Amino acid sequence: MIRARVWFRCAAMHDPVNPRVVSPAVIGWFGKSRQIDLTIEREFTGAELLRRMKGWITVNPKEAIELLESHGRLKVFDDGELVIEIETEEEFDSLTDKIVEHFKGQCNLERI
Repeated sequence: MIRARVWFRCAAMHDPVNPRVVSPAVIGWFGKSRQIDLTIEREFTGAELLRRMKGWITVNPKEAIELLESHGRLKVFDDGELVIEIETEEEFDSLTDKIVEHFKGQCNLERI
């Protein structure tokens, strides 16, 4: 199993950035008849986190998700870091080549 950080180009600062979940999403309810004091705290999946980066990174998140998930599994680690898990060295090399070809320096992988 190969794990790699996924780096994108920041649309505002043009620096390489790795999306991270700083704090989990908190979902609650508003009751029509009474107050409901229940909340659910939930982490994003890798694809959910990347989808929310639209406009903040220079690549289209939907295209990035499609390409990355065609070769591996996007995950968010416990510390909030976005990574991809890839089964074989050949898949990693193939994905790296396709990223360079498709995103032309706007996205890259860094082995962990």
